[in-house]
Amino acid sequence: MKTYLDCYPCFLRQALSAARRAHATAEQQREILLETMDQLRALPLEATPPAMAERIHRLVRERTHTPDPYRASKRDATEQAQALLPELRERVRTAPDPLETAVRIAIAGNIIDDGVAEGYDLRPTLERVLAQPFAIDGLAQLRQALRTADAILYLADNAGETVFDRVLIETLAPPVTYAVKGGPVINDATREDALAAGLETVATLVDSGSDAPGTLLDRCSPAFRERFARAPLIVAKGQANYETLSEVRAPVFFLLQAKCPVIADDLNVPLGSVVLKPPRESGQWVDGDREA
Repeated sequence: MKTYLDCYPCFLRQALSAARRAHATAEQQREILLETMDQLRALPLEATPPAMAERIHRLVRERTHTPDPYRASKRDATEQAQALLPELRERVRTAPDPLETAVRIAIAGNIIDDGVAEGYDLRPTLERVLAQPFAIDGLAQLRQALRTADAILYLADNAGETVFDRVLIETLAPPVTYAVKGGPVINDATREDALAAGLETVATLVDSGSDAPGTLLDRCSPAFRERFARAPLIVAKGQANYETLSEVRAPVFFLLQAKCPVIADDLNVPLGSVVLKPPRESGQWVDGDREA
Protein backbone atom coordinates (compact mmCIF):
# COMPACT_ATOMS: atom_id res chain seq x y z
CA MET A 1 0.00 0.00 0.00
CA LYS A 2 1.38 3.42 -0.91
CA THR A 3 1.64 6.39 1.44
CA TYR A 4 -1.26 8.84 1.11
CA LEU A 5 -1.12 12.55 1.93
CA ASP A 6 -3.46 11.90 4.85
CA CYS A 7 -0.62 9.86 6.42
CA TYR A 8 1.60 12.91 6.82
CA PRO A 9 -0.14 14.44 9.88
CA CYS A 10 -0.17 10.98 11.47
CA PHE A 11 3.61 10.69 11.01
CA LEU A 12 4.11 13.97 12.87
CA ARG A 13 1.76 12.87 15.65
CA GLN A 14 3.67 9.59 15.98
CA ALA A 15 6.99 11.41 16.12
CA LEU A 16 5.80 13.70 18.89
CA SER A 17 4.15 10.88 20.85
CA ALA A 18 7.26 8.70 20.65
CA ALA A 19 9.53 11.59 21.65
CA ARG A 20 7.41 12.32 24.70
CA ARG A 21 7.32 8.64 25.69
CA ALA A 22 11.12 8.76 25.52
CA HIS A 23 11.08 11.81 27.85
CA ALA A 24 12.63 14.06 25.24
CA THR A 25 13.17 17.69 26.17
CA ALA A 26 11.07 20.35 24.50
CA GLU A 27 14.02 21.24 22.26
CA GLN A 28 14.57 17.57 21.35
CA GLN A 29 10.88 17.24 20.49
CA ARG A 30 11.12 20.28 18.20
CA GLU A 31 14.24 18.93 16.48
CA ILE A 32 12.61 15.53 15.97
CA LEU A 33 9.52 17.12 14.42
CA LEU A 34 11.60 19.32 12.11
CA GLU A 35 13.71 16.38 10.97
CA THR A 36 10.57 14.31 10.45
CA MET A 37 9.26 17.04 8.14
CA ASP A 38 12.54 16.98 6.22
CA GLN A 39 12.22 13.21 5.86
CA LEU A 40 8.64 13.61 4.62
CA ARG A 41 9.81 15.99 1.88
CA ALA A 42 12.23 13.32 0.66
CA LEU A 43 9.82 10.39 0.99
CA PRO A 44 9.37 8.57 -2.35
CA LEU A 45 5.78 8.56 -3.57
CA GLU A 46 5.73 4.76 -3.79
CA ALA A 47 7.00 4.19 -0.22
CA THR A 48 4.73 2.38 2.22
CA PRO A 49 3.78 4.10 5.50
CA PRO A 50 5.89 1.71 7.62
CA ALA A 51 9.00 2.73 5.69
CA MET A 52 8.52 6.27 7.00
CA ALA A 53 7.57 5.05 10.47
CA GLU A 54 10.81 3.08 10.59
CA ARG A 55 12.78 6.29 10.05
CA ILE A 56 10.78 8.26 12.61
CA HIS A 57 11.11 5.79 15.45
CA ARG A 58 14.79 5.12 14.79
CA LEU A 59 15.34 8.88 14.90
CA VAL A 60 13.56 9.13 18.26
CA ARG A 61 15.53 6.24 19.75
CA GLU A 62 18.84 7.69 18.58
CA ARG A 63 18.18 11.31 19.60
CA THR A 64 16.84 10.41 23.05
CA HIS A 65 19.17 7.44 23.72
CA THR A 66 16.10 5.40 24.61
CA PRO A 67 16.21 1.86 23.14
CA ASP A 68 12.50 1.12 23.65
CA PRO A 69 10.26 4.15 24.38
CA TYR A 70 7.16 1.93 24.43
CA ARG A 71 8.47 -0.72 26.82
CA ALA A 72 6.19 0.23 29.74
CA SER A 73 3.17 0.42 27.44
CA LYS A 74 3.93 -3.03 26.02
CA ARG A 75 4.28 -4.54 29.48
CA ASP A 76 0.95 -3.01 30.59
CA ALA A 77 -0.84 -4.25 27.45
CA THR A 78 0.44 -7.78 27.97
CA GLU A 79 -0.67 -7.78 31.61
CA GLN A 80 -4.16 -6.56 30.65
CA ALA A 81 -4.46 -9.21 27.98
CA GLN A 82 -3.14 -12.00 30.22
CA ALA A 83 -5.88 -11.20 32.73
CA LEU A 84 -8.44 -12.00 30.00
CA LEU A 85 -6.77 -15.22 28.84
CA PRO A 86 -8.88 -17.72 30.85
CA GLU A 87 -12.08 -16.06 29.63
CA LEU A 88 -10.87 -15.97 26.02
CA ARG A 89 -10.06 -19.68 26.09
CA GLU A 90 -13.46 -20.47 27.59
CA ARG A 91 -15.21 -18.51 24.85
CA VAL A 92 -13.42 -20.63 22.24
CA ARG A 93 -14.11 -23.88 24.13
CA THR A 94 -17.86 -23.23 24.29
CA ALA A 95 -18.26 -21.62 20.85
CA PRO A 96 -20.39 -23.28 18.14
CA ASP A 97 -17.53 -22.47 15.74
CA PRO A 98 -14.25 -22.44 17.70
CA LEU A 99 -12.14 -21.37 14.71
CA GLU A 100 -14.29 -18.34 13.91
CA THR A 101 -14.39 -17.31 17.55
CA ALA A 102 -10.61 -17.67 17.88
CA VAL A 103 -10.07 -15.65 14.69
CA ARG A 104 -12.36 -12.92 15.99
CA ILE A 105 -10.54 -12.88 19.32
CA ALA A 106 -7.22 -12.47 17.51
CA ILE A 107 -8.68 -9.58 15.50
CA ALA A 108 -10.10 -8.00 18.67
CA GLY A 109 -6.57 -7.83 20.05
CA ASN A 110 -5.57 -5.64 17.12
CA ILE A 111 -7.11 -2.68 18.95
CA ILE A 112 -3.86 -2.53 20.96
CA ASP A 113 -1.99 -0.11 18.70
CA ASP A 114 0.04 2.80 20.07
CA GLY A 115 0.80 3.88 16.52
CA VAL A 116 -2.85 4.77 15.94
CA ALA A 117 -4.18 5.89 19.33
CA GLU A 118 -2.94 6.63 22.83
CA GLY A 119 -5.46 4.30 24.46
CA TYR A 120 -7.88 1.42 23.96
CA ASP A 121 -10.54 -0.52 25.87
CA LEU A 122 -10.18 -4.27 25.47
CA ARG A 123 -13.48 -5.61 26.78
CA PRO A 124 -15.88 -3.43 24.73
CA THR A 125 -13.73 -4.09 21.67
CA LEU A 126 -13.84 -7.84 22.29
CA GLU A 127 -17.64 -7.84 22.53
CA ARG A 128 -17.97 -5.72 19.39
CA VAL A 129 -15.62 -7.83 17.28
CA LEU A 130 -17.21 -11.10 18.40
CA ALA A 131 -20.59 -9.85 17.15
CA GLN A 132 -19.72 -7.59 14.22
CA PRO A 133 -20.03 -9.05 10.69
CA PHE A 134 -16.82 -9.33 8.69
CA ALA A 135 -16.48 -6.50 6.17
CA ILE A 136 -14.18 -8.84 4.23
CA ASP A 137 -14.87 -12.46 5.05
CA GLY A 138 -12.15 -14.92 4.07
CA LEU A 139 -13.02 -17.45 6.75
CA ALA A 140 -14.07 -20.15 4.28
CA GLN A 141 -10.80 -19.74 2.37
CA LEU A 142 -8.84 -19.90 5.63
CA ARG A 143 -10.61 -23.14 6.59
CA GLN A 144 -9.70 -24.64 3.24
CA ALA A 145 -6.08 -23.50 3.51
CA LEU A 146 -5.80 -25.02 6.99
CA ARG A 147 -6.89 -28.40 5.62
CA THR A 148 -3.88 -28.60 3.31
CA ALA A 149 -1.14 -26.53 4.95
CA ASP A 150 1.47 -28.49 6.88
CA ALA A 151 2.83 -25.36 8.59
CA ILE A 152 1.86 -21.75 9.31
CA LEU A 153 3.97 -18.60 9.43
CA TYR A 154 2.20 -16.16 11.77
CA LEU A 155 3.37 -12.53 11.53
CA ALA A 156 2.87 -10.82 14.88
CA ASP A 157 1.78 -7.23 15.34
CA ASN A 158 1.70 -5.65 18.79
CA ALA A 159 2.61 -6.61 22.34
CA GLY A 160 -0.52 -7.57 24.29
CA GLU A 161 -2.16 -8.50 21.02
CA THR A 162 0.22 -11.44 21.31
CA VAL A 163 -2.00 -12.97 24.00
CA PHE A 164 -5.01 -12.84 21.66
CA ASP A 165 -2.86 -14.44 18.95
CA ARG A 166 -2.00 -17.23 21.39
CA VAL A 167 -5.68 -18.11 21.70
CA LEU A 168 -5.98 -18.50 17.93
CA ILE A 169 -2.74 -20.47 17.63
CA GLU A 170 -3.99 -22.90 20.30
CA THR A 171 -6.88 -23.81 17.97
CA LEU A 172 -4.73 -24.43 14.87
CA ALA A 173 -3.62 -27.96 13.99
CA PRO A 174 -0.53 -27.24 11.82
CA PRO A 175 2.65 -26.22 13.62
CA VAL A 176 3.05 -22.45 13.86
CA THR A 177 6.14 -20.27 13.56
CA TYR A 178 5.50 -16.93 15.24
CA ALA A 179 7.54 -14.06 13.77
CA VAL A 180 8.25 -10.95 15.82
CA LYS A 181 10.36 -7.84 15.21
CA GLY A 182 14.14 -7.97 15.33
CA GLY A 183 14.21 -4.85 17.51
CA PRO A 184 11.84 -2.41 19.25
CA VAL A 185 9.62 -0.13 17.19
CA ILE A 186 6.42 1.49 18.51
CA ASN A 187 4.61 -1.22 20.56
CA ASP A 188 5.31 -3.98 18.04
CA ALA A 189 6.10 -7.33 19.62
CA THR A 190 9.70 -8.43 20.03
CA ARG A 191 10.91 -11.80 21.30
CA GLU A 192 10.78 -10.45 24.86
CA ASP A 193 7.12 -9.51 24.41
CA ALA A 194 6.25 -12.88 22.86
CA LEU A 195 7.87 -14.70 25.77
CA ALA A 196 5.93 -12.54 28.22
CA ALA A 197 2.73 -13.74 26.53
CA GLY A 198 3.78 -17.41 26.62
CA LEU A 199 3.96 -17.81 22.85
CA GLU A 200 6.95 -20.15 23.12
CA THR A 201 4.58 -22.80 24.54
CA VAL A 202 2.42 -22.88 21.39
CA ALA A 203 4.74 -21.82 18.56
CA THR A 204 8.35 -21.63 17.39
CA LEU A 205 9.57 -18.06 17.86
CA VAL A 206 11.65 -16.31 15.18
CA ASP A 207 12.35 -12.68 14.40
CA SER A 208 12.28 -10.91 11.07
CA GLY A 209 15.68 -9.32 11.47
CA SER A 210 14.03 -5.92 11.00
CA ASP A 211 12.90 -3.16 13.35
CA ALA A 212 10.47 -1.65 10.84
CA PRO A 213 6.71 -1.84 11.47
CA GLY A 214 4.93 -4.46 9.41
CA THR A 215 7.01 -6.72 7.17
CA LEU A 216 9.25 -4.81 4.78
CA LEU A 217 10.81 -7.81 3.09
CA ASP A 218 13.84 -5.91 1.82
CA ARG A 219 14.69 -4.98 5.44
CA CYS A 220 14.29 -8.54 6.75
CA SER A 221 17.08 -11.06 7.20
CA PRO A 222 17.85 -13.55 4.42
CA ALA A 223 16.78 -16.39 6.73
CA PHE A 224 13.39 -14.77 7.31
CA ARG A 225 12.87 -14.00 3.62
CA GLU A 226 13.56 -17.63 2.81
CA ARG A 227 11.09 -18.73 5.49
CA PHE A 228 8.48 -16.32 4.10
CA ALA A 229 9.02 -17.53 0.53
CA ARG A 230 8.54 -21.18 1.50
CA ALA A 231 5.57 -20.75 3.86
CA PRO A 232 2.48 -22.60 2.59
CA LEU A 233 0.18 -20.42 4.71
CA ILE A 234 0.85 -17.00 6.25
CA VAL A 235 -1.30 -15.20 8.81
CA ALA A 236 -0.46 -11.49 8.97
CA LYS A 237 -1.83 -9.49 11.87
CA GLY A 238 -2.55 -5.79 11.88
CA GLN A 239 -2.57 -2.74 9.70
CA ALA A 240 1.20 -2.40 9.20
CA ASN A 241 1.47 -5.93 7.81
CA TYR A 242 -1.35 -5.07 5.42
CA GLU A 243 0.42 -1.84 4.42
CA THR A 244 3.67 -3.64 3.66
CA LEU A 245 2.38 -6.91 2.16
CA SER A 246 -0.86 -6.00 0.36
CA GLU A 247 0.94 -5.88 -3.00
CA VAL A 248 3.05 -8.99 -2.41
CA ARG A 249 1.82 -12.17 -4.08
CA ALA A 250 1.96 -14.79 -1.34
CA PRO A 251 -0.50 -17.03 0.57
CA VAL A 252 -1.20 -14.29 3.13
CA PHE A 253 -4.40 -13.97 5.17
CA PHE A 254 -4.69 -10.49 6.69
CA LEU A 255 -6.42 -10.27 10.08
CA LEU A 256 -7.06 -6.73 11.30
CA GLN A 257 -9.39 -4.00 12.37
CA ALA A 258 -9.51 -1.03 9.98
CA LYS A 259 -8.68 1.61 12.60
CA CYS A 260 -7.32 4.20 10.18
CA PRO A 261 -9.45 5.99 7.53
CA VAL A 262 -6.68 5.64 4.93
CA ILE A 263 -6.46 1.86 5.38
CA ALA A 264 -10.25 1.55 5.46
CA ASP A 265 -10.41 3.40 2.14
CA ASP A 266 -7.65 1.26 0.65
CA LEU A 267 -9.57 -1.87 1.69
CA ASN A 268 -12.86 -0.27 0.56
CA VAL A 269 -14.50 -0.95 3.92
CA PRO A 270 -16.04 1.31 6.61
CA LEU A 271 -13.82 2.62 9.39
CA GLY A 272 -13.82 0.18 12.31
CA SER A 273 -14.41 -2.86 10.11
CA VAL A 274 -13.42 -6.40 11.05
CA VAL A 275 -11.34 -7.83 8.22
CA LEU A 276 -10.18 -11.33 7.30
CA LYS A 277 -8.79 -10.72 3.84
CA PRO A 278 -7.74 -13.86 1.91
CA PRO A 279 -4.80 -14.03 -0.50
CA ARG A 280 -5.04 -12.96 -4.09
CA GLU A 281 -6.21 -15.69 -6.40
CA SER A 282 -3.21 -17.44 -7.90
CA GLY A 283 -2.21 -20.92 -8.89
CA GLN A 284 1.33 -20.37 -7.68
CA TRP A 285 2.64 -17.85 -5.19
CA VAL A 286 5.71 -15.68 -5.41
CA ASP A 287 7.38 -13.50 -2.78
CA GLY A 288 8.02 -10.56 -5.07
CA ASP A 289 11.52 -11.75 -6.01
CA ARG A 290 10.86 -15.09 -7.73
CA GLU A 291 8.83 -15.94 -10.80
CA ALA A 292 5.86 -18.25 -10.40
